[in-house]
Amino acid sequence: MRAVVQRVLNANVKVDGEITGEIQKGILVFLGVTHDDQNADYEWISEKVANLRIFEDENEKMNYSLKDVNGEILLISQFTLYGDARKGRRPSYTGAAAPDYAEKKYEECGKYLEKMGIKVAYGIFGADMKVDLVNDGPVTILLDSKKNF
Repeated sequence: MRAVVQRVLNANVKVDGEITGEIQKGILVFLGVTHDDQNADYEWISEKVANLRIFEDENEKMNYSLKDVNGEILLISQFTLYGDARKGRRPSYTGAAAPDYAEKKYEECGKYLEKMGIKVAYGIFGADMKVDLVNDGPVTILLDSKKNF
């Protein structure tokens, strides 16, 4: 499982011009699922996202986590995180999980975050989404549950 994590002041996602999810201060997470992701993968990603110390304290040092600042998460599915562009000019997406499997793991990840007491807003799996955000910092972190990077 892969995630692009961005600290935001606010963010929303629209499908067909309608807002389907929005947050204020928190983290925008683009989440990609691969074929062999299991519960341990979304649990690792969720724990990491909730506890990353990427929010500033009173001394402007990144010492606080999402949980510390009562932040929110906007969770967006993104199969293109498994795009492989090492050969040619068109990325291959064979590393991305099949849609049914990916949707199940995406939803399980969101539920796991909610069980941690975090407010989670969602995009619509498989939809053409328009994401609007105000990146705070900017702070962007890449996560991979298999620790490939």
